[in-house]
Amino acid sequence: MSILLTLSVVVLALVCFITEWLPVDITALSIAILLMVLGLVTPEEGISGFSNSATITVMAMFILSAGITKTGVIQIVRNWMVRWGGNHPTQQIFVMASIVGPISALINNTAIVAIFLPIIEEWSKRKNTAVSQLLIPLSFASILGGLVTLVGTSTNILASGISAQLGYGEFTIFQFSRMGVLVFLIGLAYLSVVAPFFLPKKRHDPNNLMAEDYNLKDYVSEVIVSPRSSLIGQSLNQSGIQRTFDLDVLDILRNKQRFPQPLSDKVLNAGDILIIRSSKEDLLNIREEKGLDILPDVKFQQEPLENVLSSGEEKIAEVLILSNSRLIGTTLKDLRFRQRYNVTVLAIRRGSELVKGRLGRIPLRFGDLLLVQGPKQSFVGLQTTRELLVLEQKEVENLRQDKAAIALSIIASVVLVAAFGWMPILVSALAGVILMVMTGCLKPGEIYGAVRWDVIFLLAGLIPLGIAMNKSGATQWLAEGLIYVGGNLSGYWLLLFFFVITSILTEVLSNNASVVLMLPIAVEVAKTLGLNPYAFMYAVVFAASNSFMTPIGYQTNAMVYSPGGYKFFDFTRVGAPLSLLMMIAVPLLITWIYGL
Repeated sequence: MSILLTLSVVVLALVCFITEWLPVDITALSIAILLMVLGLVTPEEGISGFSNSATITVMAMFILSAGITKTGVIQIVRNWMVRWGGNHPTQQIFVMASIVGPISALINNTAIVAIFLPIIEEWSKRKNTAVSQLLIPLSFASILGGLVTLVGTSTNILASGISAQLGYGEFTIFQFSRMGVLVFLIGLAYLSVVAPFFLPKKRHDPNNLMAEDYNLKDYVSEVIVSPRSSLIGQSLNQSGIQRTFDLDVLDILRNKQRFPQPLSDKVLNAGDILIIRSSKEDLLNIREEKGLDILPDVKFQQEPLENVLSSGEEKIAEVLILSNSRLIGTTLKDLRFRQRYNVTVLAIRRGSELVKGRLGRIPLRFGDLLLVQGPKQSFVGLQTTRELLVLEQKEVENLRQDKAAIALSIIASVVLVAAFGWMPILVSALAGVILMVMTGCLKPGEIYGAVRWDVIFLLAGLIPLGIAMNKSGATQWLAEGLIYVGGNLSGYWLLLFFFVITSILTEVLSNNASVVLMLPIAVEVAKTLGLNPYAFMYAVVFAASNSFMTPIGYQTNAMVYSPGGYKFFDFTRVGAPLSLLMMIAVPLLITWIYGL
């Protein structure tokens, strides 16, 4: 009965992860609670994920990564990339991946992609290269680089913790680095030589303004306050038109003079020209109800719309919604987005498509790209939030560049201390966090903002599921079934089987969930058949990051989806050959290096 209940919970978890009824971290926590309610794990086991060494280590690595970014180390790397990148996509991808991969081996790859996205956007404009030719390689290079060391991804650290629970000890920091380096080099060759033929060329015209790219003329209009208008003598705030009609007033012009922000308290006069963002439906409604006249498109023909919206103290920019954002699942109207951030959302891009309809009522998703307009000072605040990523490079003066050498020394010390076995990676990473604060690389308040809490709660919720699988006997039962079906297969074909199955699960689940489900089963099969359990663990670990075929299989893929203007199957076209290459290469390398 306990096996049946546990497997039922596993199936429920799979359905929830695939359908995304709830965010993955909430799904994982709900599963952990369900396991406790059903008595499949004790309350202590149910919350053990929060004190698990893997969870704490991942949390510490997020903070150490923030120490690197806050001190401007990446700015130095950016200069190398610009200097040696060249003008041909093959050379650009090779140089970029050669820099991003090694960094991702030591710093969480989602943090690396967040750092490099604005850099690559700016670089592509300078070199007149389609940004879509660079962003998928950026994501893939960070994934491949994360396979080189234990701390490259949270998946590796989680697998190390599961290995310890199964009695095989935690992984050392460079335990699978020999194979990781070879896999990265294979991937680097593919990305540099083959991938450019499959990568789309989109959003590459340097003369194409953002306003044109987002088709803003379709829903940004000029209206004039007529003498019969009921708005005369009222401020925008008093009139309530921005709430009633789901529109945004972007600018007010009176006798060719512009009003500074904020506009909400400005009293309207007859003859005032309002630049508004709205749907055609709301535009017609406000014309009838409030006595406004729609002006012909004269001003926008004389001057580019982007210049109109970003002159003086105003500007427009693209902002990416990150995976740990509280904005996910809510609407702009519910969030009071304009009031919270003092900027206005002009358009929303989701992949290659522009979101249609009333923007204020559309639930936001991870990876959505918002085109926003507002005072330049507001963008300084946006650059400091962990929920949104402004796709423009941060000003150097905002970074603590005098601390860059210290931050690098701390990261190197954390790695070396763990590599020589002087102390566990958990201890050295936590010590590194304290040193980052003590030396001024990070401010104490920045620690909490640096942590990807969605990943932490995901790990904490998944670990009890692994405990329930082992405790109930479900792992052993599934392993025995696999042995019965494939017991006549050689060790290599079983290794390949686990790699393929884990790769498929990773494309539809999170990579961490795939490791929790598959690694104990793989070890049980290897142990029963007298094969090398480490070989099977490495196969699962590498397969869990073999996520190149969809934009939803891995977080870094989702992060570049909208900025690159990609379609869903662009990832399949570029990633499927790479996934197939990994399926061939990884089992062979494991067999050659570690043996079966």
